[in-house]
Amino acid sequence: MGRDPHYDVLFEPVAIGPVTARNRFYQVPHCNGMGVQYPSAMAAMRGIKAEGGWAVICTEECDFHVTGDVTPAIEARLWSEQDIPIMARMTEAVHRHGALAGCELVYGGPAGHNRQSREIPMAPSAMPVFGSEPGNARAMDKTDIKNFRRWHRQAALRARDAGFDIVYVYAGHNLCLMQHFISRRFNFRTDEYGGGIENRTRLMREVIEDTKEAVGDTMAVAVRFAVDELAGDQGITADGDGAAVVEILAELPDLWDVNVSEWPNDSQTARFAEEGFQEAFIGFVKSKTSKPVVGVGRYTSADRMVSLVNKGVLDMIGAARPSIADPFLPKKIEEGRIEDIRECIGCNICVSGDFMFMPMRCTQNPTKGEEWRRGWHPERIAPKESDSSVLIVGAGPAGLECARALGERGYPVSLAEAGTELGGHINTVSLLPGLASWARVRDYRVGQIQNMPGVEVFLDSRLDAEHVREFGFDHVVLATGSSWVGDGIGETHRRAIPGADQDHVLTPDDVIGGAAVSGPVIIFDDDYYFMASVLAEKLRGEGQDVIYVTPAADVATWTHNTMEQGRVQTRLLERGVAVRTAKSLASIGKGDAELACVHTDRRETVAAGSVVLVTMRVPDDSLYHELTGDQAALDAAGIRSVTRIGDCLAPGLIAAAVYGGHKYARELDAPAPIDNVPFRREILELSNDWPVL
Repeated sequence: MGRDPHYDVLFEPVAIGPVTARNRFYQVPHCNGMGVQYPSAMAAMRGIKAEGGWAVICTEECDFHVTGDVTPAIEARLWSEQDIPIMARMTEAVHRHGALAGCELVYGGPAGHNRQSREIPMAPSAMPVFGSEPGNARAMDKTDIKNFRRWHRQAALRARDAGFDIVYVYAGHNLCLMQHFISRRFNFRTDEYGGGIENRTRLMREVIEDTKEAVGDTMAVAVRFAVDELAGDQGITADGDGAAVVEILAELPDLWDVNVSEWPNDSQTARFAEEGFQEAFIGFVKSKTSKPVVGVGRYTSADRMVSLVNKGVLDMIGAARPSIADPFLPKKIEEGRIEDIRECIGCNICVSGDFMFMPMRCTQNPTKGEEWRRGWHPERIAPKESDSSVLIVGAGPAGLECARALGERGYPVSLAEAGTELGGHINTVSLLPGLASWARVRDYRVGQIQNMPGVEVFLDSRLDAEHVREFGFDHVVLATGSSWVGDGIGETHRRAIPGADQDHVLTPDDVIGGAAVSGPVIIFDDDYYFMASVLAEKLRGEGQDVIYVTPAADVATWTHNTMEQGRVQTRLLERGVAVRTAKSLASIGKGDAELACVHTDRRETVAAGSVVLVTMRVPDDSLYHELTGDQAALDAAGIRSVTRIGDCLAPGLIAAAVYGGHKYARELDAPAPIDNVPFRREILELSNDWPVL
């Protein structure tokens, strides 16, 4: 099957200064939690994207001087010649598949903290370091500026020596010094680097010129610039300083990579932003420059991409998250396999890895982060090792992925679902406010399974142990999911909350299932992810008075890791939800509830017509215990293994359930690891010059 000619424009080459991209697909710089600590893993992850058809593959932030240290974030690094071989590992992996490699040099300034180097951060003007951290960044003098220019030039040459084809001058996401010079929020200088926009742009102009002079025609020089900080007149705006900067520097760089700032604005989740929401801000850039322009918008629709090019909005389709969910997105469009694209759901689980200082993961793509570590390729999987048959009970995210991957390997699979449709709890979660795109987890896998003759699906098939034993499968996989507890046990309460056994006390399962709710409704969030806030939004939208109670310091506190927390809390407050933070639910009465301050235990009583407990989930694993409790019956039935996966083993993120299903499928019939470590580890070489003190 060939590609639709309608998409031919996406596969035209694009000249970027002295280099040429083979098509219009551009993986913009994105963090991944690998970088300097796991360089082989980072290189393999980037190389697979090049294999998947992306024409340009960029690094994450690459800090380049000890005074601009971004530790503890796990990023790339080019402090000295010592770092070049590490970065060359990535460029070699990218070049192996005919793509260009780009390096995003970053100097954190007040956003960098210098926690490893312990140097004093520098900024355009004296200011506190970012992140509610004690300490100040000092104002740069003329010598500091001269040094900074020299350091950036040296770093560009190190990037060239590492094999990069494109080097960045970075002024985006409020994470880098040059944006701080441009933004009136941070630049209060009165010399030639402060005041009007020409002066505030001076350093960026000088650095672009320095970089181009240093690398000559051996590399392209790209600018990544936040044309709008979404901070109003206090910051850069698309119709103000953002447009002015593009006009001033229009023809200097070889490529413009444009977005909005800060990172939570640039990478909004699907709950809060539609595909392509940045077009309203970046749409003007093409009219200001003849150089190619790349932008992002969580694009997964090939038709939308074509429209952006044809309308003159973008020259290249930028992507971070869609390239994570499906590294082979370009190749699938090129080969006419649109239906095989694993579309990003916009959940930002990938982002959470960076905030938790660990290699990234992805809800849609369970191989993400495992390319080098486990040798998992997103589009290739080893064929079956035997003719063993597998019964999977439960068709939620774990069961669907397990069936899909086993089917791809060639195993005969029967997938039994107690309900009348595939998808498990995704079917109901995706109907909650803002979460419609999460249905893509189900839709991709169902679409793949439908084309697999070796996978049989049985709906409305609730199985007990006797049924399972009768079928004669070699292996049984239980993906029967989990349920929310109704007694309030969770992180805060290790015993049932007094009064939780009353009829007006509900679980999320009850509310989603349509149980009657009477206000005022107390929602007690001891889970800290999305569920409590989404239920609050749903019930408030239905006209209920809602009181959101949580022991945490803010609403949905784990969503700091997905960069949603501020928007979640803002939305609840704007819609009239009463928010009570740092409060535990001490007891539940017949028409009220007692709250307790988590710091002082001071008590207060509030009215409650209904109470919704969002605390923890427990596995629905009774079938597992029923089966494994009679080994003789299993032996007689010829069942060689019974395995729990996903929430049936331990409730967690949807990403964890998909990963669990995929892991089982990969490891079926595989030998056990020799040393009990089932993946490769990247162990840094010990230095031979350590001192004896």
